[in-house]
Amino acid sequence: MRGLSRPRTLVLAAVAWLLAALFLLPYLEMVVTALRPADELRDATYLPSHFAWSNFVGVWRESTLGGNLRVTLLVAGGSTLLALLVALPAAYYTARIRYRGRRLFLLLVLVTQMFQPTSLLVGLYREFYQLHLLNSVWTLILCNAAFNLAFTVWILTAYIGSIPVELEEAAMIDGLGRLGALRRVTLPLAMPGVVTAVIFTFISAWNEFVMGLTLSTEPDSQPLTVGISSFIGNYTVQWNYLFAGSVVAIVPVVVLFAFIERQVVSGLTAGSVK
Repeated sequence: MRGLSRPRTLVLAAVAWLLAALFLLPYLEMVVTALRPADELRDATYLPSHFAWSNFVGVWRESTLGGNLRVTLLVAGGSTLLALLVALPAAYYTARIRYRGRRLFLLLVLVTQMFQPTSLLVGLYREFYQLHLLNSVWTLILCNAAFNLAFTVWILTAYIGSIPVELEEAAMIDGLGRLGALRRVTLPLAMPGVVTAVIFTFISAWNEFVMGLTLSTEPDSQPLTVGISSFIGNYTVQWNYLFAGSVVAIVPVVVLFAFIERQVVSGLTAGSVK
């Protein structure tokens, strides 16, 4: 059996590496194009004659990319935090209290997730225009948090509901209140679900384009996705700057995944054993 399992393991490892290479090739092409000189963008070569690191300098000098990156960081971080602050109490109450209309509430939460933001853009624009809140970071934070709140409530309700309530009861017998049991017992065990909600909300807000384009008309107040699109003109496309900006845009997301991966592993093993 050991002799048979080793070839199988090698085949699976080879397939895994092949799939990883296929997924990474577009990102490699993006990095290579970001480092191509402007006069070699149309060359059919895999690598440029020399790497133009000045593209990353030029993309900051000739655009509002720095301000766009700051806006996106504030919007993604703020909307994620706001969605969690609202969703955690709602999900905990829904998972622990069997109140009348609970199933209908969860169904309505799921139905609201099916609405596309584009279908509400006209109404949102008129509302924020009358409130004089266009070109505001807070407007984008509120909109992104609202559109991601349904998924956050749904996944946290399912995850908290899977945690035995006896663990909280034991903690309250030991002297903790409900909030203490939630903070010391339930939240550590629900951390994988919280991390999933954080990843989904953060990436959704980070990649959002239509609301940022509609509700922010000034270049300095637009998110990164809208700022990068400014390199696409009516007649020309600055491919080197476009891909350099794309590389800058994916770095914070990669850092987030690298940091949160540890939290997932620690959350899986925390809290239930005294």
